[in-house]
Amino acid sequence: MDTEGITEDHGADHGDGDLAQSAAMKLSEIGERTKQLGTKFKDPERQRRIILVIVCVALLLDNMLYMVIVPIIPDYLAELQSEADHASFNARVINAGNSSNHTIFKATKGNFDLQIGVLFASKAILQLLVNPLTGTFIDRVGYDLPLFIGLIIMFFSTCLFAFADNYVALFAARSLQGLGSAFADTSGIAMIADKYTEEAERSRALGIALAFISFGSLVAPPFGGILYEFCGKRVPFIVLACICFTDGMLCLTVLKPFSRGERENMPVGTPIYKLMIDPYIAVVAGALTTCNIPLAFLEPTIANWMEETMHSSQWEIGLAWLPAFFPHVLGVYITVKLAAKYPHLQWFYGALGMVIIGASSCTVPACKTFGQLMGPLCGICFGIALVDTALLPTLAFLVDLRHVSVYGSVYAIADISYCVAYALGPVVAGQIVHDLGFIQLNLGMGLANVLYAPALFLLKNVCQMKPSNSERGMLLEEGPTGLYDTIKTQERERKRKGLSNVVDENGIDKYSEEESFENA
Repeated sequence: MDTEGITEDHGADHGDGDLAQSAAMKLSEIGERTKQLGTKFKDPERQRRIILVIVCVALLLDNMLYMVIVPIIPDYLAELQSEADHASFNARVINAGNSSNHTIFKATKGNFDLQIGVLFASKAILQLLVNPLTGTFIDRVGYDLPLFIGLIIMFFSTCLFAFADNYVALFAARSLQGLGSAFADTSGIAMIADKYTEEAERSRALGIALAFISFGSLVAPPFGGILYEFCGKRVPFIVLACICFTDGMLCLTVLKPFSRGERENMPVGTPIYKLMIDPYIAVVAGALTTCNIPLAFLEPTIANWMEETMHSSQWEIGLAWLPAFFPHVLGVYITVKLAAKYPHLQWFYGALGMVIIGASSCTVPACKTFGQLMGPLCGICFGIALVDTALLPTLAFLVDLRHVSVYGSVYAIADISYCVAYALGPVVAGQIVHDLGFIQLNLGMGLANVLYAPALFLLKNVCQMKPSNSERGMLLEEGPTGLYDTIKTQERERKRKGLSNVVDENGIDKYSEEESFENA
C-alpha cells in the first residue's frame, strides 16, 4: 500500500511539473509575441498607419454623436414634454377659444424649437470657447495625451446621452461632447499633419480623415433613426460608447499618451493669437466658416421645410443627407489627386468648391420632390469636400512656411471656424426662416459663398512657395541648432536617400547607431 501511495504521489508531482512547464512555455510564447508586436508598433510607417486609424475612428465617433441625435432628440423631447404637459394643455384647450388655442400652440411650439436649437448648438458653443485653450495645451504637451483625454470625455458624454431622461441631462451630455471634441478633433488632425510631413502624403491622409468625418455625419441620422425606432433611445449611444472605449484603449496601448518622449522633443509653437492675425490663415479660416454655413443652417431647418412643402415622411427626412456621402468622398478623392499633380492650385480648388456650394444652396428652395432635393444637397457636400480637402493641408503648409511646425493652435483655429457655423446654425437659422423665409436663407448663404470665393486668390502666391523657403527651413540649411532640428535634418536626409527610420527592439534607431559607429 505504501509503495502504491508513493508511486501515485510521484505521478502527481510529475504531472504538475509537466503542467507548470507547459504553462511556462505558453507564457514565454505570449511574451515573445507581445515583444514582436511592440517592435512592429515602433516601426514608423506602421505606427503612422495605426495613428491614422485611431484618429479617423475618433473623428467618425465625434461626428456620428453630433448627428445621431437629429432624428432622436426632437421626438424624444416632444414625448417628454407631452407626458409632462398633457393634463394642463387639455385644460387650456377646453377653456380657450379657437384663436387663443392657436396662440397657445404657437407659443408652445416656439419654445420647443428654441430648446432644440439651444441643445444642438451647445456642443459647438462650448467647443468654440474651449478651443483656444486646447490649441495652446496641445502645443505644450503634444498630440497623444489630448487625444486620449478627448476620447475619455466623449465616452462619458455618450454614456450620459444613453441614460439621460430630462432636458438638463441631455444639455450636459451635449456640452460635454463639445469639450471632448475640442481635445480629440484638434489633436487628431494636428497629429496627422505632424506625422505626414510630405505635402502629397499629408493631403492624402487628411483626405481620408475628412472621408470618415463625412461618413460619420451623413450615416448617423439613419443609423440613429432606425435603432431608435426599433430598439429604443439607449441602443445607438451604447453602440457608440463601446466603439469609443475600444478606440481609447487602442490609443492608450499604441500611443502611450503618458510617456514624455514626444513632449521633450517638441519645439515651442507659435502662440494662437499670432496665428489668428496671420492674413493668410485668416483667409483660410473665413473660407472654412463660410463654406460650412449652408450645411450648418440647413440641418436644423430642412426637416420642417420638407414636411411643409413635400409632405415627406420621417424616413425620407432621415435619409436626406445620406446620398450626399458619395459625392463628398468623390470630392475628396478628386482634390487629393489634383493636389498631388498641381499642388500650387490648392487655392483654386477651394474657390471652385465655394462657387459650387453657392450655386447648389440657391437651388435648394426650387426643389419640389425628394429626388430633386438630392441634387443640390450632393452639390453642397461635393463643394465642401473640395474646400476642406484643399484648405486643411494649406493650414499646415502655412505654418511650415511662416511659423514653427507645431500644429495644435492652427487646427484649433480651423475647429473654431467650423464651430462658428455650427454654433450659429441651430439658433440663428430658425429665426431667419421665421422672419425672412426659407428661400431668402438659402439665397443669402449661396451669395455669401460666391462672393467669398475670390478672397482665396490671395493664397495664390503663397501656394507657389515651398516650405524650404521659410525662415525655419533657412535655419535648418545653415545647420541644426538643437536636438529637434538635428532629428528633423536627419529625417530629411534619409528621405532623400530613400531610407526610412528603423527602430530595433530596444527602441534605438539603427541608422543613427550605424552612423555613430562609422563616425567613431
